[in-house]
Amino acid sequence: MSSTIDPRAEIGHVHLKVADLDRALAFYRDVLGFSVTGRIGDQLAFLAAGGYHHHIGLNTLESFRGSAPPPGSTGLYHAAIRYPTRAALANALRQVLDAGHPVSHGSDHGASESVYLRDPDQNGLELYWDRPVDEWPRTPDGGLALVNLPLELETLLSAAD
Repeated sequence: MSSTIDPRAEIGHVHLKVADLDRALAFYRDVLGFSVTGRIGDQLAFLAAGGYHHHIGLNTLESFRGSAPPPGSTGLYHAAIRYPTRAALANALRQVLDAGHPVSHGSDHGASESVYLRDPDQNGLELYWDRPVDEWPRTPDGGLALVNLPLELETLLSAAD
């Protein structure tokens, strides 16, 4: 038996285990620019963009002073943060670089452009924007023809406001 999800469904937020709540807040608030919408001591913090209740939850409930999962283990590969325009993504990349935070690489997926990095707890992050739907690459039968090509980050930065 197969079922399909309602096409209006969305992933509403990501909740990450972190070792140090203040360190994680400094990254998500001060480097990426999310607003803190709530905090419960040194255990929980919630951050959002645009007045939403939270897009990101951070907690130390099971991870206080813990270490990142070792390479080769299962878990979250990355959380993705979508920006509304190429300029907004370029501005975000500029903020990250200006904060001295390292970026792994950029990728052009055809339908989107992405920048990859890790937060202070080594959680993977993808910062990206979607091209307009009518620009997405298509197969002859109309399916998506996604690619994984290098994205020159200096070129992306030229789109910043």
